[in-house]
Amino acid sequence: MTESYKEYAFEEYIETYLLLNGGYTQIPQEGEYSRELTLFPKEVIRFIRESQPETWDKLEAQLGVDTEQAIIDALIKFLDSEEHSSLDVIRHGFKVYGKTIKMAFFKPAFGLNPRTLELYGMNRVGISRQVHFSTDNDKSVDLVLSLNGIPVATAELKNQMTGQSVEEGKNQYRFTRDPNEKLFQFKKRALVHFVVDTDDVFMTTKLEGKDTYFLPFNIGYKNGAGNPPEAGKHRTHYLWESVWERDSWLDILARFIHLQIDEKKVGKRTVKKEKMIFPRYHQLDAVRKLEAAAREEGRVITESCVWR
Repeated sequence: MTESYKEYAFEEYIETYLLLNGGYTQIPQEGEYSRELTLFPKEVIRFIRESQPETWDKLEAQLGVDTEQAIIDALIKFLDSEEHSSLDVIRHGFKVYGKTIKMAFFKPAFGLNPRTLELYGMNRVGISRQVHFSTDNDKSVDLVLSLNGIPVATAELKNQMTGQSVEEGKNQYRFTRDPNEKLFQFKKRALVHFVVDTDDVFMTTKLEGKDTYFLPFNIGYKNGAGNPPEAGKHRTHYLWESVWERDSWLDILARFIHLQIDEKKVGKRTVKKEKMIFPRYHQLDAVRKLEAAAREEGRVITESCVWR
């Protein structure tokens, strides 16, 4: 068995799990991904037409056969502007000829109604393998996760059976992934980049060449680093089984990622520094456990009051 086949098998294993159990849709990069736009434009149009037919009809009445192109042009303009990020567009939408188009629908904390659930169900979380991201060469990234056509995460996978680990993956991002490529450009498309092997997970929100800094995204084991063994599973199974699972991933995109902006005066100039904050595994887990406990305790208290 060749090394490339072993890497392929790990990649296929994760994709298969997400397609069968994680609520994902397979989006082949061939014919779907636009290197020039750094989008899956057919997915963008499909989502808008399906979820916002009234807005679509109004735009089509005004623009006719140019509707699709006008929408894609407006989306790209928002994504590529200095004032906006892909996170902004996913959470708040963008404007086309004065009309707001949403690029995702998230679950509200309370008060779910049938229409809200219907719209939430229209979100399509996609997985694409071996995505060729550059117009200058044929390099590809192992996995791209997208939401309604917008790339939101990339991942490089390594399999210890090949003698490689997350360290080789980190160096792949540092030395063979150009931070100026739109897919990897800070805040413009993918919001986080994962390096995954069968034992460990690391992530970064900003590629800076050789200076790229990766944070561990591990559960921890015996009060130390790493992940605990589990019979019949890779140690990193929690990433695709729990974190990347559709509802979990949409929740992370809706609430847990934060673009921190700090401004300070340097002489007569105002210098702005931006940092994309993605939760560490323990932060994510702790918040969700606290929320679950609050809901349960609230339910118990409510039931107790009714019983009395």
